[in-house]
Amino acid sequence: MDELRIDSHKLMYHVDRVSAWQKGRQVAPIYLEIAPSGGCNHRCIFCALDYIGYRPEFLAQKALKKALKDAARCGVKSVMYAGEGEPLLHKDIGDIVNFTKGLGIDVAITTNGVFLDEKIIKKCLRNISWVRVSLNAASAKNYEKIHRCRKGDFEKAISNLKAAVRFKRRHKLDCAIGVQMLLIPENKNEVVKLARLLKKIGVDYLTIKPFSKHPMSVCDINKDFDYAKLLHLEKALEKIATGDFRIIFRSHTMRKLTEDRFYRHCLGLPFWAYIDAGGDVYACSAYLGNKRFIYGNIYRQSFSNILSGARRRGILKMAATRLDTKRCREVCRLDEINRYLWELKNPGLHVNFI
Repeated sequence: MDELRIDSHKLMYHVDRVSAWQKGRQVAPIYLEIAPSGGCNHRCIFCALDYIGYRPEFLAQKALKKALKDAARCGVKSVMYAGEGEPLLHKDIGDIVNFTKGLGIDVAITTNGVFLDEKIIKKCLRNISWVRVSLNAASAKNYEKIHRCRKGDFEKAISNLKAAVRFKRRHKLDCAIGVQMLLIPENKNEVVKLARLLKKIGVDYLTIKPFSKHPMSVCDINKDFDYAKLLHLEKALEKIATGDFRIIFRSHTMRKLTEDRFYRHCLGLPFWAYIDAGGDVYACSAYLGNKRFIYGNIYRQSFSNILSGARRRGILKMAATRLDTKRCREVCRLDEINRYLWELKNPGLHVNFI
């Protein structure tokens, strides 16, 4: 069972916000993804945002903190620091994390783990709900091939995971320490090996997800790669998983890759937003670089004005009524939320027979 609901969604826990949306009211996002850094120390062969160009751009701490204060007042409940670059490259990331949590906003980080060192761990792990390390191989040689990184980065990521686990246990923290592997032809033979390694280290979970082609990305995997032929891995991984080490093999998402979306437009955008490393606030991360999806910019406008502005209302209306989801990214982050909301808007027969 996926207790973390990584292969599902959590919108049903926010009944008041969904109810307000159903009544046609303007709602604030529950969740923000923020890119503190546009640059990255890796050039992963599967990077969805390779077309952005890994710009060495960093969000100014003053502007970000002002936006975060606004976000908290508006009702934002969580922030994931990730984005188009490596978030831990930002020199002030520890202060930013602690400031965010101090506002009452839950914090998470997605990182390649190379800079998740003891300094960062000691400074802010107490204030993080979860940290997820992207680790896409079980050997240094294959890791360097897939991540296209410096020699020694695999060992650094592993060492940092061990340090994070030790710190968590020593201080009895609730922070979930997880690892994500993107399943591709280059690492399919190392899945079980990675699971055993991570179990030994003591991380809380491993999630294995399929590759999803970004419409604008230049990268792609072998067209003949068939996830249906790899579903047997789920059984092998179940034998490794324990109560203390969960493995979420995202077979549900893998199967959806061969299915057509039943929802025609995007209804999920009111509940999330994305701030890139240049301060632009986007409706959807699948359209980074497309000005039609920019609500505003935190350097030029207050975050609250961006959320309540006519431009956001217009973009959300366009997405909900005219955006063709067949042209969107496959199994995007909001896919399960969209399925849920579409059914609420378009109920089937005999819904009272629960």
